[in-house]
Amino acid sequence: MRAVRLKTEYLFDPIGIDIDRPRLFWNCEGGVRQTAYQIIAKDDSGGTLWDSGKVESGSMRAKWGGKPVPARTAVTWRVRLWDENGEAGEWTEARFETGLPKGEPWHAQWIAGDYKVDRKRRYPVDCFRRRFTVQNVKKARLYITACGLYEAKLNGQRVGGFVLAPGHTDYRKRVQYQTYDVTALLREGENELTVQLADGWYRGSCGAWGLRNQYGTETKLMAQLEMQDGDGKWSIICTDSTWDWSNDGPIRFADNKDGEVVDANKSPSYSGHARRTSHPVIPSASNNVPVTEHETFKPTLITTPSDRAVLDFGQNIAGYLSFSLEAKAGQKLKLRFGELLDGDGEFTQKNIQCSNKKKTTPLQQVLYACKEGRNEYKTTFAIFGFQYVLVETDCAFAPEDFTAIAVYSDMERTGWFESSNPLLNKLFDCTLWSAKNNHADLPTDCPTRERHGWTGDAQLFCGTASYLFDYAAMARKYQRDLTDAQHKNGCFTQIVPVGGVDSYMNSMDGSAGWSDAGVFIPYEIFRRYGDRAILEDNYEAMRRYARYKMGTLGRHYMTGVPTGIERKYRKYISNYGQSYGEWAEPVDVKAFQIADFISPHPEETTAYIVLLMERMAEIARTLDKTADAAEYAKTAAQVREGYQALMRSPKFSLDTDRQAKLVRPLYMKLLDEAQTDYAKERLIRALDNYQWRLGTGFLSTPLILYVLADMDIEHAYRLLENEEIPGWLSMPKNGASTIWENWEGDKTDSPASLNHYSKGAVLQWVFDTMCGINVTSENRFAIAPKPGGHFTHAGARYVSVYGPVESRWERTETGVEFVISVPANCTAAVRLPDGSTVEQGPGEKTYRV
Repeated sequence: MRAVRLKTEYLFDPIGIDIDRPRLFWNCEGGVRQTAYQIIAKDDSGGTLWDSGKVESGSMRAKWGGKPVPARTAVTWRVRLWDENGEAGEWTEARFETGLPKGEPWHAQWIAGDYKVDRKRRYPVDCFRRRFTVQNVKKARLYITACGLYEAKLNGQRVGGFVLAPGHTDYRKRVQYQTYDVTALLREGENELTVQLADGWYRGSCGAWGLRNQYGTETKLMAQLEMQDGDGKWSIICTDSTWDWSNDGPIRFADNKDGEVVDANKSPSYSGHARRTSHPVIPSASNNVPVTEHETFKPTLITTPSDRAVLDFGQNIAGYLSFSLEAKAGQKLKLRFGELLDGDGEFTQKNIQCSNKKKTTPLQQVLYACKEGRNEYKTTFAIFGFQYVLVETDCAFAPEDFTAIAVYSDMERTGWFESSNPLLNKLFDCTLWSAKNNHADLPTDCPTRERHGWTGDAQLFCGTASYLFDYAAMARKYQRDLTDAQHKNGCFTQIVPVGGVDSYMNSMDGSAGWSDAGVFIPYEIFRRYGDRAILEDNYEAMRRYARYKMGTLGRHYMTGVPTGIERKYRKYISNYGQSYGEWAEPVDVKAFQIADFISPHPEETTAYIVLLMERMAEIARTLDKTADAAEYAKTAAQVREGYQALMRSPKFSLDTDRQAKLVRPLYMKLLDEAQTDYAKERLIRALDNYQWRLGTGFLSTPLILYVLADMDIEHAYRLLENEEIPGWLSMPKNGASTIWENWEGDKTDSPASLNHYSKGAVLQWVFDTMCGINVTSENRFAIAPKPGGHFTHAGARYVSVYGPVESRWERTETGVEFVISVPANCTAAVRLPDGSTVEQGPGEKTYRV
């Protein structure tokens, strides 16, 4: 038996982490059961940092057991395993490296361009340079960060493959830095380190209306190049006021949403010097996957009815474009990026832009002035959501001159699915792409108009994301964003980081199903990955939020809606605060009204408080906080009584065709027995009345198949297989390559974004119910596939934190055949549709029912 897929803090061979007692993970390959492991960790001089000795354990993870790993230490750790027969396997190894001392000031200084900032103006990209001489360097690390976005080059070679670094945080509270091994880029003698600095999220466009200066007005850079020679002597190059500076380089304008203006005839003069400045935040490591380049696409050329040239890349992506073409000096290209062609076949950006008399945003464009000869270009400081590019130019070009490049966080893919229904397969692909397109250092709603880290989208998709990707590191980073933004009263916000949020929206913080992300995301990561640390690290923040929500029970709010319930129950419901409610139900089910923003939503809010309290009780029990657990459980029971009273009120009657109003209490088990029976019958009637199309909104769409499957699996499949709008399969049926924001997509006069992942959260049901793959505890699965509908076969593969597990089923002439694969060192309870349960160990087995 040998260890495979070795990771440190969920990352493959990370460099620059600031966790000095990291957790080490592996999977088992070969053999049946791991009975023991040994880990030996050494630094790059060969000194032993930790030898665990032989540890009798089946756990495929270990917390660092030696002294805290010093800063700047490269560690090689080896692990070997003993199998069920007591046989030791071969050693396998991985690496990690710690960054700078956590919380300590840098040797480097913050520097900025030498100009006085006018917050109303936009500025060219800053260009910094430092020349230096070195000899016999054996090891070199560049530690670098910015308030803005940076790109570093050493001797003309790009440093690292990271994009949009240092990433998106609330820079007033937390600034991430990166660590690069630049040893191979240095040369004997004279060297040149150059860095470009752009506005990014810090000073550039944020949110739907492209609000600027959200985190500050002065972009700034800090970098520290540390080098060790063959004699072990260290030297250091730091940013300070001696660095050369100018802003006369080729990138005349850069905005992460609006795009770039580039003059290829220019190059930086570095004729001035950097100005020393300051920032109150000490940078910290992200401990997350970086944003990097991924798939590339070549276009076909379309000529629109108005004779305009449009490149079609065949897939809606988030990323940018590169080109290589011959041109004459003075010729220009204007490239505009968009998701769709309008009803007349013309390029449009209207579905992704906000516009008034003063402003249209985002522009999503590149303006490029050519130089004589070969012009090579790739966007540096912006990404766009697009499938189509409108090309306006006086240059001769061919479609093969252009390449689209997908850009997203480098999360390891862990989920695959295939079935007999091509539309569901395509929906899977659409969801996968929308998930990729909406993860550039944090989960966002869309890569075009808003690009906000909406908490509601993130929490309801977290379960699906954790099947599709190794999501633990991303979730950990986003949870830090949530706690950074948490209000003093304990309330989590609706969007994090908060830059770009329109002021009138601040009153929506605390909205049920949105701000609950601060608890629901750690809860989901704990259940899927067995990650107790994310609960421990965030318990105080979660406790404060629970207290805040408990404080809204029975509290008066000026726009509170009359409920009609008995006085004794009013203290057990929440009719407080502005919120979104169910949000985004189909227009013919519940059309949006402005009052939906102004008034509380006591049904949704009260329901989510019950769910919140139950999950907090489970978290508290896990962390041995028994008094807290008892209090949360008691509150959940009381609020459930309040909810049941609310349902007895005519205004909140269960006699409704609004599917969400029936799905939510059934999923959350909020009703008494009589109410439950009625709600189930009424939900079927509501579906009949809506021709078995999907009538839920934002919050309940991921829940409805669970409710229906609990009643009758064929009900769930009937709704899943609906191909008419509104319905999941209507999107791929109508040509989607990503998930749409609204059900109509581009089949309406006013289409919205075509790249919102939230409706793709249905894939969690596809994994855990249709194919039946569930992680129940360490090294343990419950696999309970449920065939149904018109499907003749379906199968999923999930590379869990404990190893790859597969579940496939196929209808045969005599019944259904199930093929289940369990990873080494794991067991599964396989529950078949005939009611039988079989214990399965590692390997593949076939069952027939």
